[in-house]
Amino acid sequence: MTLASLRAMRSKLFLPGSRPELFAKGEASAADALSFDLEDSVAPARKAEARAAVAAALRARAAAPATGGKLAIVRVNAAETPHFAADIAAILGPGLDAINLPMVEDAAGLRAAIAQIAAAEQAAGLPPCAILANIETPRGLRCAAEIATAHPRIAGLQIGYGDLFEPFGIARDEEVALQQVRLAVRLAAAEARIPAFDGALAAIAAPERCTAEAVAARRLGFAGKSCIHPSQIALVNAAFAPGPQEIAHAARVVAAAEAAEAQGIGAYTVDGQMVDAPFVASARAVLDLARRLGLMRGEAV
Repeated sequence: MTLASLRAMRSKLFLPGSRPELFAKGEASAADALSFDLEDSVAPARKAEARAAVAAALRARAAAPATGGKLAIVRVNAAETPHFAADIAAILGPGLDAINLPMVEDAAGLRAAIAQIAAAEQAAGLPPCAILANIETPRGLRCAAEIATAHPRIAGLQIGYGDLFEPFGIARDEEVALQQVRLAVRLAAAEARIPAFDGALAAIAAPERCTAEAVAARRLGFAGKSCIHPSQIALVNAAFAPGPQEIAHAARVVAAAEAAEAQGIGAYTVDGQMVDAPFVASARAVLDLARRLGLMRGEAV
């Protein structure tokens, strides 16, 4: 999996590993990625069953990839648990795009987990797999930048609000807390030049809130948001896709930049706004995303 493909991951749908009857529905959805879960959504007594079901689904995807370009990500159990080694051994191989590591708290622990994964890959003769690291504890949030920069295989940071808020009595809908966490994680990811992803909203019957969270996250530069129900996918995809006016403005900025560069001009105006190198980089990122989503010629998302 390339970093560019992860950057275009607007929506990621959680699928409990112990519910294989949901896998086909996930494949048929409009989600950009599927997150097969072996952690919180699977009871301890069913870990082995879920592991086998997810491994079978990954091999089936590799054998007959009719996935519409969906990424396959597996959230394993934390490295400190007795399930981690068995999870890794089961899922490594064809069909897997990235491993989602939960409860990451510091760079040293993350590097140790990656070393364990690398040893299993080498033993099986497999190429390195991308890592999506969860920021979902107070210590993890405090160390987010060192986590993001801990290893070149880290392809993104993802917020986990449940573990970060619930044990400490922080309301999940407290906007001040949400925005503070988002900004800290986004800047940590920015330091490593990797994307950041907003956490899932458990309130399935609150579409307006899902949209509001997705819009707020995108305004802070997030690449996408996790979904725990198919009804959230369209809302999230729409929020993280650049609109026609945004694409048109970005195209004007890039065109003006190219003209200015040819004339040796360093700063100029576009649509009444002063523009220089940081604005051009942002505009090019919008156009790159629009191309990957098929939006440059008005195609449907």
